[in-house]
Amino acid sequence: MPAGLNRRMFLTNSALALTAGAAALRERSLAQGAESDARVVTVTGEISATEMGRTLSHEHVTTDFLGAEKLPAPRYDRDAAFLAIRPHFERLAKQSVRTLVECTPAHIGRDVRLLKRLSEATGIRILTNTGYYGAVDNKFLPRHAHTESVDQLAARWLAEWRDGIDGTGIRPGFIKLGTGGGPLPDLHVKLLRAACRVHRETGMSIAMHTGDGAAARHEVAVLREEGVAPSALIWVHAQNDPGPIQLELARAGVWVSLDGYSTATRNPERYRNFLMEHQKAGTLGRVLISHDDGWAVDGEAPTGSTLTLFGNGNQEPYRSIFERLVPDLRRVEMGDAEIRMLLETNPREAFAIRRRLL
Repeated sequence: MPAGLNRRMFLTNSALALTAGAAALRERSLAQGAESDARVVTVTGEISATEMGRTLSHEHVTTDFLGAEKLPAPRYDRDAAFLAIRPHFERLAKQSVRTLVECTPAHIGRDVRLLKRLSEATGIRILTNTGYYGAVDNKFLPRHAHTESVDQLAARWLAEWRDGIDGTGIRPGFIKLGTGGGPLPDLHVKLLRAACRVHRETGMSIAMHTGDGAAARHEVAVLREEGVAPSALIWVHAQNDPGPIQLELARAGVWVSLDGYSTATRNPERYRNFLMEHQKAGTLGRVLISHDDGWAVDGEAPTGSTLTLFGNGNQEPYRSIFERLVPDLRRVEMGDAEIRMLLETNPREAFAIRRRLL
């Protein structure tokens, strides 16, 4: 390579790095200045983000994998579901958990009435979502998602933000999307662009089920094209890509969500090691942790179905982080301040209603 060209490339890359660094510092300063005023939207209303307390940032309550257009109403008895799930929420309260982010989107069993009832009965604050889930070959996308424009889809999600979900008055607190591996197909790019426009109007964060690091990189590129900062994105299931892309995107401002922790079916040391890598790299302040636990409808019967534990393997949902991961982190000398960062500070910042623009 000619020396002059090599020098120009070096200067260009250096300038880009300095620009990105300055933008990140500016955004961090603005966020810190607005922290005391930041708000979060729960199923029982809007609260100060400082009230979230200890938070599980990616869980489910009820999920139904029957498919879009086949799921007009819950296929289980809500009273029975409430009685079965309530003790687990009461136990969360004893673990000093104050907030749970419920990530089941529309057309996969989102049940905001049940969420509100559980929240009111137990005192656990719950965030629900708007948006559509395009992973699994688009099985959970309604027909209109294929034909409507970016702005038409955004208008649907904005209506839920303004007026509430399904006539309940319950508003979403974030946007949930889903995709597989990268690069993103055109349909999923359209969904993400719609989410970006909703973010620009509302300040809701975008949590995107993501198959691999290549897809996450593509998501960041789409956000930038829409004028939205990487810090508006929560990379859901980042543990599925164990390579250096986690650190790369965390440094760029993306929230890296390690959200499948289980002592039952997975190697729990793997998550501990991820967190130690982020600690060493100085990116622990961009990491979220959770279980991805919950209940799923059992079977294909149109009505009268029962609920079984979600397929993450934890037979006692929502507990493994507190019973195994936190003690493991303390054994490797991760301090209480860093654990509070993972379970309190980071979720509060990630889900605060704040426009994050370039």
